[in-house]
Amino acid sequence: MIGLIVFLIVGLIAGAIAAQVMGKKQDLLTNLVVGVVGAIVGGFLAGAIGLHAGGLLAQIVVATLGAILCLFVWRKLKSR
Repeated sequence: MIGLIVFLIVGLIAGAIAAQVMGKKQDLLTNLVVGVVGAIVGGFLAGAIGLHAGGLLAQIVVATLGAILCLFVWRKLKSR
């Protein structure tokens, strides 16, 4: 249960940071969704290249990078 709460908090932080980096204004729920999806994508990609995010800060960095990637892809798909 605590792991899920930490995962959601990391996702929320990552989504908020990614929105700032990408210059998007998003609400709290959207930041949470983007951050959680980014955490999943970032974790998958990091694992695929052999990286392991061990600490909380590393998890936030990986989730943020994944969220930035998701926002970038979303923006490209939306502009079509």
